[in-house]
Amino acid sequence: MTAEEYNQSVDEHADGIYRFILKNIRDEDKANDVVQDTFEKLWRKVDTVTYSKVKSYLFTTAYHTMIDRLRKDKRETGMDGVEKTSWAHTEQYSDLKEILNEAISRLPDDQRSVILLRDYEGYAYNEISEITGLSESQVKVYIYRGRLFLKNYIGNPEQVV
Repeated sequence: MTAEEYNQSVDEHADGIYRFILKNIRDEDKANDVVQDTFEKLWRKVDTVTYSKVKSYLFTTAYHTMIDRLRKDKRETGMDGVEKTSWAHTEQYSDLKEILNEAISRLPDDQRSVILLRDYEGYAYNEISEITGLSESQVKVYIYRGRLFLKNYIGNPEQVV
């Protein structure tokens, strides 16, 4: 990859990677650090990564960097201790985006990541599998479970609107 292709990949993919990471860790400074680390890693491997594969490499690297950061910060939490009744949203409210963002923030890290890659970034199951290192069937399971949680959290769409 040439320096021009590297600069072009920064212009094309930095915002998407930042949004993906920010949705997952919800901390602007940490998201900026992960994006910076991702592009630094790309620069170190600029001779081995081809421009045609740069988007996949960047999202894979960003995902793994984010996971490393989460493990370092010991921020991983599960849904085991949460009662199902506290998942549901019962108040009537008209800002669906805010409700959806809150629901996504309550998902476990793996489910949140695959949901964001699939529904926000538009990746196929096999691409998500490559990025996350999970099997394609595990990606489908996480997406199903995440969507089921979101459906239960949001509840009846008529109550939300």
